[in-house]
Amino acid sequence: MKIHLKQIPAEGLHVEGEEDCPIPELAADGIRCVGPLHYNLDVGISAGALWANGILKQPVEVSCVSCLEKFVHEIKVPAFALHTELHGPETVELTPFFREDILLNLPAYPHCDREGGKVCKAPVSKTPEATSERKPDWSALDKLKLKR
Repeated sequence: MKIHLKQIPAEGLHVEGEEDCPIPELAADGIRCVGPLHYNLDVGISAGALWANGILKQPVEVSCVSCLEKFVHEIKVPAFALHTELHGPETVELTPFFREDILLNLPAYPHCDREGGKVCKAPVSKTPEATSERKPDWSALDKLKLKR
């Protein structure tokens, strides 16, 4: 997304819309965009710098770390904030800044049941040993003969 600096009034500008996915390179890692990036930003110029703040949303398809099933997760950046110096008179490209914040908000271990709308199909193994409490077995240590 490019911002044309001469189109920003002194009181700032509100921009809202959609852009192509800024993270297509993640397809090799099993993360695929399933829709456009939605943005809702306020931008302005102050003291030779561009500022922007607002909300970013990017739907992506990821695999659950428990059941390995693919599901759609919406990456939300509820407090996107930017302050960058101006180096040219015409435009500023915001896509690299969007990309960075989206990557920082990717879930490290995505779970398909994270939002509560789905139950994960991962097998849950409950062995009798795990469910019942055992007495500690110190018999092997009791047999040791230590010299003092």
